[in-house]
Amino acid sequence: MAKKVKKKQLGLGVRALLTSMDASANAPEPKEEIVKVLSNSVAMIPVGEIEVNPFQPRKEFDKEALEELAESLKVHGLIQPITVRRMADRQYQLISGERRLRASKLAGLEEVPAYVRLANDQEMIEMALVENIQRENLNAIEVAFTYQRLIDEIEHLTHENLSERVGKKRSTVTNSLRLLKLPPDIQKSLKMGEISMGHGRALLAVEDIALQSTIFKKVINEELSVRETEKLIKSYKEPAPAKTAPPPSLPSDYQAVENNLKSYLGAKVNLKLKSNGSGQISIPFASTDDLNRLLDLIEK
Repeated sequence: MAKKVKKKQLGLGVRALLTSMDASANAPEPKEEIVKVLSNSVAMIPVGEIEVNPFQPRKEFDKEALEELAESLKVHGLIQPITVRRMADRQYQLISGERRLRASKLAGLEEVPAYVRLANDQEMIEMALVENIQRENLNAIEVAFTYQRLIDEIEHLTHENLSERVGKKRSTVTNSLRLLKLPPDIQKSLKMGEISMGHGRALLAVEDIALQSTIFKKVINEELSVRETEKLIKSYKEPAPAKTAPPPSLPSDYQAVENNLKSYLGAKVNLKLKSNGSGQISIPFASTDDLNRLLDLIEK
């Protein structure tokens, strides 16, 4: 019967492969066999040999959630491996899993399980972004900043190309990037989760910065939903209906004259009075016969 391979032996096997990489460090490319094995094996790597990922899109971590995870790790250890890339002998750089690595340090773990990848800086950015979007709840601004960084650092990368790489619709990527045009206070609110991406997109439709700020404060203070926010913005954009100024009221004695003429002539009579006491009387007619009828009544 074949002997079972102990966990420690597996670790030694991975370390042997890593040592082989050091021996062939001057070679143009690492051997395909080594790359294949490393990509599918889990190595136990000392926490102190892993440096943080400079391309990490997440900048803020919930302290309480980290402490809860650390307490769990003290009991069960880290079950889900992190992902690192090898920089040199006993030197690794984190690709994904910073939350798990931070919690492992809080728990006092000396080693953590890790997948070892071979990646350049461009691949590091892509892997960190995709890994975080799939496994972490990044806020909308963190995602937008990372999309922008990919576009800035990868030559000729269009929104279409980016959408394919991260598995998102092109419109989703474009709308996410547009959030970076919002003022800092609104971006901060998005990061804190006070408003959603839908609120941010609605506020982008307001070009006037002062009005945008006014609506934003109203959204926060009244806790408006996205639909309510869109309705509010629409009300600001629609022109108010023109108000017709009511005609100035006539003094009672002049009003009586106007009413008497209407009654006597059986027609619409409009008496206008100016401040200096002058004025005019207008009597519309519908036809020649109507005019003659009015003239007969006036002559009498």
